[in-house]
Amino acid sequence: MPSSTPARAWQRMLSGRRLDLLNPSPLDIEIADIAHGLARVARWNGQTLGPHAFSVAQHCLLVERLAGDLKPRLARAMRLAALLHDASEYVIGDLISPFKAAVGIDYKDFELKLLAAIHIRFGLPPMLGADMLALIKRADRISAFYEATQLAGFDLREAKHFFGIPPASLKAPRLAAMDTPEAEAAFLERFRQLAP
Repeated sequence: MPSSTPARAWQRMLSGRRLDLLNPSPLDIEIADIAHGLARVARWNGQTLGPHAFSVAQHCLLVERLAGDLKPRLARAMRLAALLHDASEYVIGDLISPFKAAVGIDYKDFELKLLAAIHIRFGLPPMLGADMLALIKRADRISAFYEATQLAGFDLREAKHFFGIPPASLKAPRLAAMDTPEAEAAFLERFRQLAP
């Protein structure tokens, strides 16, 4: 017999906040919860080299750095937006792109709604302009190339096919997965440097 009680659609955070997943409020978003969650979410479904997973927190740090390398005069607020580009994954996890495509547009709408609330919470526009979105997407693809070839077992030909080749002007990072507390602390430290 079906229950008449509506399904729970909120997540309790360690900060004590209760985030409504269907209608997220900026007031229920804390950077400590984001950092804690992202440091525990594995990129590439955990299929990376090393004793620790390469976390979304580390990925966000790399994308922010690459966005700044691609556009050296990038405003601090937009660097913060780059750092937070995957912040919604602290709640919903990191679904690999092929699976996101299979799930469909409702997933993307949900992700964008949560990201808009995160942006508002930290003084950013709910939706970024097309130029900034394109810059973050470019930095994200470059990050994926480096992660794929250094950590996720892709050969250069395969990574080039899926992600493109990074500009020769960029200095390639040397990637190694951090342990969870280190990734969380690094993400929080960079947030504090960028936040108003």
